Amino acid sequence: MTDHALLSGLPATEPGTLMERMGITLVEARVERLVATMPVAGNTQPYGLLHGGASVVLAETLGSYGAALHAGVGRIAVGIDVNATHHRAVREGTVTAVATPVHLGSTVVTYEVVVVDESERRVCTARLTCALIDERRTSSGGSPAASETPA
Repeated sequence: MTDHALLSGLPATEPGTLMERMGITLVEARVERLVATMPVAGNTQPYGLLHGGASVVLAETLGSYGAALHAGVGRIAVGIDVNATHHRAVREGTVTAVATPVHLGSTVVTYEVVVVDESERRVCTARLTCALIDERRTSSGGSPAASETPA
C-alpha cells in the first residue's frame, strides 16, 4: 500500500478535524520526510503572534502522520510525548514544518519537527514520540479505536 493510500484512510484527513480548523495543509508525506504548511492568521494568541500551541499542533500532526505511515496497516500510532522550544515570534504569513524520523522502531517512533517562517528562520523545534499499537475496532464495527494508551 502506498503512503498516499495509508494517509487517505486516517480519520484526521476527514473534514471537521483540528487539522482542517487550523488550515494545516500536508505537502509531502513519506516515512522519511513529511512537510506541511499552516497560516499564521487564525492561529495567533492575544498579542497577534503565532500561538505556541499552534506550532505544537502542527508538529504533532506531522509526527503522528509519519508514525502512522511507519506503523502500516492494522496498527495505529498514539502520541505519548511531545515537547517544543519556541525560538522566535511570527506575526503573519505561513509557517512550514518538516518532520524527520529520529527513531523508527517496532513499538516506538520519534520524529523531530522544525517549523520555519517564510524567510526560513526557525520558529520552533519540536519532538514527538508515538507508541505503535494494534488497531482495534469498536463493538459497533465503526472506526478504529485504541485500547488504553500503553504505559
